[in-house]
Amino acid sequence: MHTILQPEGWAKPIGYANGVSATGRQIFVGGQIGWNAQCQFETDDFVGQVKQTLENIVAVLAAGGARPEHITTMTWYFTDKAEYLGNLKGIGQAYREVIGKHFPAMAAMQVVALIEDRAKIEIQATAVVPE
Repeated sequence: MHTILQPEGWAKPIGYANGVSATGRQIFVGGQIGWNAQCQFETDDFVGQVKQTLENIVAVLAAGGARPEHITTMTWYFTDKAEYLGNLKGIGQAYREVIGKHFPAMAAMQVVALIEDRAKIEIQATAVVPE
């Protein structure tokens, strides 16, 4: 469906791809945060917000006829690097529960703040659905 791009001689990344090649219909998912469909936060727990954010991405993809395995790239924005790094095991578990064992090209960065004060994570995604 997609081709993972791994330059020769590079160490294999864990939990993401260095690059992805894909052909098909593109879906661009705007930044999603850890609130539910009614724009209400159910938790302030970092991993809980990550899981909800990923579920929101999957819901947007489904509205466009796409699935998690169609994701080609994700950009993660979080407000606390230490909290992100301290929760890697839980984040990984939530990711696998929602997205599966599909690891697109990713970038992650700490930001000063997100627009919604209670939001701890925001993720933007792009998917390519094969035609």
